[in-house]
Amino acid sequence: MTADVVERSQTSGTTKETLEDYTLRFAPRTYRRWTPAVVGASALGGIAYMADFSIGAGIGLAHGTGNALLAIGFAALVIFVTGFPLAYYAARYNIDLDLITRGSGFGYYGSVLTSVIFASFTFIFFALEGSIMAQGLRYALGMPLWLGYLLSTLVIIPLVIYGMKVLAKLQSWTNPLWLLLMVAPLLFLVVTQPESVQRFLAHDGGGNGVNTAAVMLGAGVCLSLMGQIGEQIDYLRFMPPRTAANRRAWWTSVVLAGPGWVVFGALKQAIGVFMAVYVLDAVGAVAAIEPIEQFTGVFKQFMPGWLVVPLALVLVVLSQVKINVTNAYSGSLAWTNSFTRVTKRYPGRLVFVCVNLAIALVLMEADMFSFLNKILSFYSNCAMAWVVTVATDIAINKYVLKLSPKQPEFRRGMLFAVNPVGVVSFLASSGLSIGVYFGLFGPAVQPYSPLVAVGIPIVVTPLMAVLTRGRFYLRRTDDGIAEPVLDEDGNPSRTTYECVVCREPYERPDMTASALGGEICSLCLSTDRSGAHVLPATPAITNV
Repeated sequence: MTADVVERSQTSGTTKETLEDYTLRFAPRTYRRWTPAVVGASALGGIAYMADFSIGAGIGLAHGTGNALLAIGFAALVIFVTGFPLAYYAARYNIDLDLITRGSGFGYYGSVLTSVIFASFTFIFFALEGSIMAQGLRYALGMPLWLGYLLSTLVIIPLVIYGMKVLAKLQSWTNPLWLLLMVAPLLFLVVTQPESVQRFLAHDGGGNGVNTAAVMLGAGVCLSLMGQIGEQIDYLRFMPPRTAANRRAWWTSVVLAGPGWVVFGALKQAIGVFMAVYVLDAVGAVAAIEPIEQFTGVFKQFMPGWLVVPLALVLVVLSQVKINVTNAYSGSLAWTNSFTRVTKRYPGRLVFVCVNLAIALVLMEADMFSFLNKILSFYSNCAMAWVVTVATDIAINKYVLKLSPKQPEFRRGMLFAVNPVGVVSFLASSGLSIGVYFGLFGPAVQPYSPLVAVGIPIVVTPLMAVLTRGRFYLRRTDDGIAEPVLDEDGNPSRTTYECVVCREPYERPDMTASALGGEICSLCLSTDRSGAHVLPATPAITNV
């Protein structure tokens, strides 16, 4: 049996799912029929999570309001600046963060490492949100936590199977109710009880006022959310082409739903501090970081007692579902990406939906919520090292030094297996920042691991590009197809070619020439175990 027949039989069973969500490939123009506003609103719906309230509350109660607000502001600034180039590339070229990472310093296999980092982000935060939902079910219905964990996991599966088409509807339809339940009670409380604001601002956490170490400790927790840009990108990759007619709407949606998510996230974290201080005397420090306790404490001030618990439960469950469909969806993409490249087999995204949810369920049953800030502080070092490395490669290596190809590349055979530019920067940054976090360099610098994780990639990524002279980005200088990947407006071309393996039509950016003749799509090329379809390296470039 020929390699072509083997590969065709392997991919044909997954064609329907592949065409539904474009798990491992460029998202074609024929599928991207949503307006910029719809895509942006769907992406912002994914940040409805309640973890921000717990994160802000934990920082505020531990370090005081002043330190918490400075930590939240510092982290938000870093996340916005680093998230902008990633969001732009995703929306402009319609590829997810893993595909961006491949061509931005890591290489075809080098980005497997960061895919696992991102997958970890999704199941950590799925477990966190599931824990919050279970707390709400216990508070309102007396349901045991273990059962709440299980229910919060199982309810997501039917919602996440069908990809962007269902997620866009879910997020758009639920956004108004979520905003009403979130904003109205807080506005009422601030207007009717202005002293609550004074008490919030005066809370010092038992410390000695504002200090840099406390700010950096808090910022380290907030910066664990840097990986959220990957989930925003899983929506933004479905943006329509940017044209003269939609330019303003396009940019507004990209900025607000891309790096702009952190503005809303920072506001929620600050609100979390406010509500925790408000309910602190009534429920104690341990319960004050639980969103269900925070919102019931606020709801009690302006609505009948019989309505408080049901509405608080609706808010918690709605928020958990809105974010965890995104966590499950994005995590399945990350796991599938890694598995397919390493094994050259495509089992289908649904398999990894179940894998991701199973890991999250184990974390919930292990009561990860009780040591939340420690987990997030440790994880943030890896997330920051990855995102800042990719952002630096795009902003500096591509646009300033011009050593990294400006047009993103993700296809097998076009990239080297490993690019030392991003991999070395990521390993150096994450390794040193984790060492600082665990006190290997002394207690005086221990709180400053976030600065190490952010600072090292900014220096090392361009330095590695200069030292290697950009030689490890592209294995080939062309993909064997005469037509350009981008059209005259700089948007990905909509011309279609038939894949010689799966016999499905795909748009130009997803295709390369096959070494056996004809054109082959990126997924079939990824699953080519014999390597027969992979084009040889450009003669002047040494293969690795």
